[in-house]
Amino acid sequence: MLILNESLIAAYHAHGYEEPFDYHSHQEYEIYFFHAGSCRYLIHNKIYDLVPGDILLMDGMTLHKPNVRQNSEYVRSVIHFSPTWIKGVLEEMGSMSLLDPFKKLHHCLIRTNENSESRRLEEIVCRLAKLRWTTDLQDRYAETEMKVLLLQALISVNRLGRIDSIKLPSYKADKTEHAENIATFVQSNYMQKLTLDTIAEALNLSRSYVSHVFKEMTGFTVMEYLMGCRLTQVKYLLEMEPGKALKDVAIESGFESVSHFSRYFKKKVGVTARAYRNLRK
Repeated sequence: MLILNESLIAAYHAHGYEEPFDYHSHQEYEIYFFHAGSCRYLIHNKIYDLVPGDILLMDGMTLHKPNVRQNSEYVRSVIHFSPTWIKGVLEEMGSMSLLDPFKKLHHCLIRTNENSESRRLEEIVCRLAKLRWTTDLQDRYAETEMKVLLLQALISVNRLGRIDSIKLPSYKADKTEHAENIATFVQSNYMQKLTLDTIAEALNLSRSYVSHVFKEMTGFTVMEYLMGCRLTQVKYLLEMEPGKALKDVAIESGFESVSHFSRYFKKKVGVTARAYRNLRK
């Protein structure tokens, strides 16, 4: 793993998994490359059963979470990068459009079928990750080299996204469709008081089925997903409306009490909401 001023993180062929995989968001853009094993990935309200060669592009703030079967193989590579860190280079080269898949789509899946361009991207990620061990980060050229490799990765991703032969299957199993409908309903109503009963009634499903199918397809409970949606909204309001009272932030994000909001935020983020807001100024 390489970290350069927290602006770039690269991991190549990471194996295994850590429990639990939290449903999370972050400020950085992400290129996620699935290589082998079993993984069902939830992004926002979409569920993807990944196959080797699949690439996920995410703007970071879109909630996402991998669902990996216990004791199964799981191999992936990841690049996290700050768009502001590479912005100057892209503007100088007139290539800001390379960030369009992240800015305009927010998230998408590219099914490469492990073609030659995806293999080229894999080599770039490998080189990025290896730089931690081969480069002195005090070297004044290190950051330049990182940006050159990231630029190559973005070009490769955009080429992959334009390949007409890449088609994703349109058919979805009933369980997948039901789980996505549950996610969509929660995303649209997280600011309201929701229970399994109200969700089940709204979607004309049984309470037990809602609970079971969502857990099976995503790896976590409906209530965990609901709280993840609320937490992301809190982060958004803390940054975008710095003058808004914390009580109002909590209520507008669906929390029933300020005390519950404060405890939950500190537990999940590691700092208080006020400290988080100050850090983001």
